[in-house]
Amino acid sequence: MSEVTNQQAPAAAQQPHTESASFDDEPTEKTLQARLIAGLQRIYDPEIPVNIYDLGLIYDVAVDENQQVHIQMTLTAPGCPVAQTFPGMVENEINKIDGVSGTTVEIVWDPPWTQDRISEAARLELGLL
Repeated sequence: MSEVTNQQAPAAAQQPHTESASFDDEPTEKTLQARLIAGLQRIYDPEIPVNIYDLGLIYDVAVDENQQVHIQMTLTAPGCPVAQTFPGMVENEINKIDGVSGTTVEIVWDPPWTQDRISEAARLELGLL
């Protein structure tokens, strides 16, 4: 099982990612991980103008041998108004990625989200630096 873990703003999240138009029919683990991160970076928090990956809401992305993706994510607050709909939005976006056979999203609250999880690039964009 391969994993992409967002611990304290990974370097990949700090660099602009452009998805190449020519991927192999069978994605390698590395290209699939890049596609997953790019997919997560296309989803924006409705209240904060930053994508959920750079915002630090993604805690773990695991892909099993059947290309099933399991995402552990959190929200900025338990009372977030999109708590019921956000997991479905994430699943739909990730399921569009070539090489993904299905996606499940699990909302977790431990550890609690803090601003420390925001990437440096997103901090700059939000004026926090």
